[in-house]
Amino acid sequence: MLLTDQNPFNKSIMVALVGRPNAGKSSLVNYLIGFDLSIVSNKPQTTRNQFHCAFTIDTTEVILVDTPGIHRSGQELNKRMNGQATNATEGVDLNFLLLDLTSNVIEDAKIIADNIEGELGNSWIVFTKNDLVSKSNEELETLFNQVKDIIPNVSKFYSISNKEGTNIHLLTGDLCDIAIEGPHLYPNGEVSNKNERFFACEYIREQAFHVLNDELPYELAVVIDEFKDIRRDDPEAKKSNLHSHISASILVNRASQRAIVVGRQGSVVKQIGTKARKKIEAMVGGKVHLNLHVKVSPKWFKNNFVLEELGLPRVQDSARVWRAK
Repeated sequence: MLLTDQNPFNKSIMVALVGRPNAGKSSLVNYLIGFDLSIVSNKPQTTRNQFHCAFTIDTTEVILVDTPGIHRSGQELNKRMNGQATNATEGVDLNFLLLDLTSNVIEDAKIIADNIEGELGNSWIVFTKNDLVSKSNEELETLFNQVKDIIPNVSKFYSISNKEGTNIHLLTGDLCDIAIEGPHLYPNGEVSNKNERFFACEYIREQAFHVLNDELPYELAVVIDEFKDIRRDDPEAKKSNLHSHISASILVNRASQRAIVVGRQGSVVKQIGTKARKKIEAMVGGKVHLNLHVKVSPKWFKNNFVLEELGLPRVQDSARVWRAK
């Protein structure tokens, strides 16, 4: 039943974005919602958690479920990331199966099919990065039919560019056509089911990716130690537009990695903090005090306490890794 304060013609649809690492899932999310909410880098497995992102076209609310890239790995962290991706397909109205045209499309489809438990529901193929690869419609039809042999529930395909916006209007138009009548789940301007604390953590990790570049230890994570909104309790904070005080820890596996992230006389971690603070301030709409610490947490990527704190619960084949932090 529609809520009384909503348009009686409102429609809604929930779509899971599924694909291999660097297929363009987060880039598509950011293009559709109009700003950089989901973090993006050229590093594989940048996204580690699934989360909702909502935007509205006329009276249609589209809820995208951004997910980690599906990949083959027996590591505990990677198994839980794959679990975040495959679980996202449950309970949604539609799946976007993103396939990178610059990669081996058929091999990628096989890896996705191998990792999805059960049958993937109604799905559309979204071929990405068509600005980098020129393929005729006949070639795309052939690829589509080959993927359909691997994943039978795909029903149509699109070829898009997140960079140039090519054909994305066709995708969103068809989404609006099949959306179901019903109330909007994010009616008051909200854009996600995750809070500011989650995105502050993500933005710090994103800037670590950009600043460290080739020196980046994959074994790096960020946890928020304190996120304090001080506007409610401090009148002076309101006058100065001070919004939050945030303390966060960058976790690395070894002492040698800590030295890389800290940098000479703290230069690297300071640069990470400066860039992350600007993104967080743009998100919260006020000034932020951000304190970063780099901590050695040996094998944090196998530590259940840390993984749970990062929002990565155990999956069916998880190891029993219960250690103190």
